[in-house]
Amino acid sequence: MKILPLFIAFLLLPLSMVYGQTNTDTVDDLENRLKSEEFNVGLLLQSVGVLSLDDDNFNGGRQFELGATRLDIKGQLPSNFIYRMQLDFRRSPSIIDAQVGYWFSDQFRIVTGMFKPFLSADLDPSPAATDFINRARLVGSMLNSRELGITALGETEGFNYRFGIYNGNGRQLGNDDNNFLYTARLGYQVNLEDNGTVDFGLNGAVNTSEGESVGNSGLFSAGDRTIYGAFVKYDSDTFFGTIEFLQTDFEVQGVDLDETITGFYATVGNNISEQSQLLARWDHLSYDVLGNDSNRMVLGWNYQATQLVSFQLNGLLQFNDGVDNQAGISGNLQFHF
Repeated sequence: MKILPLFIAFLLLPLSMVYGQTNTDTVDDLENRLKSEEFNVGLLLQSVGVLSLDDDNFNGGRQFELGATRLDIKGQLPSNFIYRMQLDFRRSPSIIDAQVGYWFSDQFRIVTGMFKPFLSADLDPSPAATDFINRARLVGSMLNSRELGITALGETEGFNYRFGIYNGNGRQLGNDDNNFLYTARLGYQVNLEDNGTVDFGLNGAVNTSEGESVGNSGLFSAGDRTIYGAFVKYDSDTFFGTIEFLQTDFEVQGVDLDETITGFYATVGNNISEQSQLLARWDHLSYDVLGNDSNRMVLGWNYQATQLVSFQLNGLLQFNDGVDNQAGISGNLQFHF
């Protein structure tokens, strides 16, 4: 365990380099040049270090790696057409978002192309704005991060909706079986007297695609896979948090077996200053038939060092059913413009 103090020191070193720096007119000038309603350029760079306290592959093992490395170009034209292209240079092909749509009003707009399917509250935010370095495990185990299709969405008087039809096979650039993924989300936002907000949401989907991979679970669906869940989010100047449940039912392809994957997490956080947040999360994941049930506790510290540079430190402890428990540490130094 001699490596642990050195690893923590290495993760904290960037803070000494940026501590005390202040925002400059240069940043404001760049935003004026590169961020407008018609043409908005974003850049995200993440450098991540992970350490499993045992010499195993938990939490990615022991290594340094690139997090999200993205260029994002988007906008809304005077003609009300909207567009977005986002590249992640760790991937091949590098395109992860490619959207064209039309903004009829706040109450109704259409988006076509490749984008997130609106099936989990923890999948919604950019990796630049997630509570922890890694998203809740229910996201990766049940969902593709991108789908290719069309969505109608809008907001009115606190209510919001998203209805979509997709190929149902993730980032593949075609439909290999002429079946589709149908998705729906209904939500409502309540404004509180303390300037806080509470968001409620219901998600549901049916994926009729055959042979579709079920997230990163290693399982494949024989077709007609259902996904359903709900979430509640609270946000205020001082405290914030999210509770989300997601479940999927499907027949495993090639095996006479019906599987159910269940995910649940609860996050609480406190804005202890304008720059710092402290967070905690309980993350449950279980398989009805295959087992591999576990509960993960995550503690986090988020620090906004400058207008463009931030740092995250996470500690993880996972309680596994039937096998040894595991623990690890992660750090993420981020530049986001």
